[in-house]
Amino acid sequence: MVRKTRLTGLALAGALAGGLVTGCSSDDASLTYQTDYSNHQPLRVVGYPSTGSLETVQKAVWRLADGDADGLAALAVDDAHADATARNWVKAFGAAAKGDVTADFYDEGSVRQVVVLYFAKSGQTKEIEARIGEDDSWGLTLAEPDPAKATAKPTWAPPKPGGSGSRTSGTPSED
Repeated sequence: MVRKTRLTGLALAGALAGGLVTGCSSDDASLTYQTDYSNHQPLRVVGYPSTGSLETVQKAVWRLADGDADGLAALAVDDAHADATARNWVKAFGAAAKGDVTADFYDEGSVRQVVVLYFAKSGQTKEIEARIGEDDSWGLTLAEPDPAKATAKPTWAPPKPGGSGSRTSGTPSED
């Protein structure tokens, strides 16, 4: 019985040490991203996002789904209207973001990308812009403090993802 207790103690010490080593080798941003990724619906993607635009849009959809206006505002490249816009977006799209969302990426994505979000649960669409900010990191343009503008459906976007120019570079042309 003493041996069994000793093995259990050694196993516990090994697991604890392994957890400490793992915790020390992982940075907070990576751990947060991994946790967010596992706690949310997968984002469906159409088009050609860059790594930065994809990560930013994915975080935006997660913040919407979580009802986290402060977290969404933190993704802004310009703080002028970020808080009001984030609150508008969470109110308008938060519930729908908990379901299936498809992000349709336009443009080539080296410094900015227009993205249309399609919310399957509500049938809503939302045009957003991901771009590189002054600090050289990706963020969102959050410049819609007027609720009507924040919830306006994009007039140029196809009714379904992938319906036009997202599969090629450049904004779709009017047919």
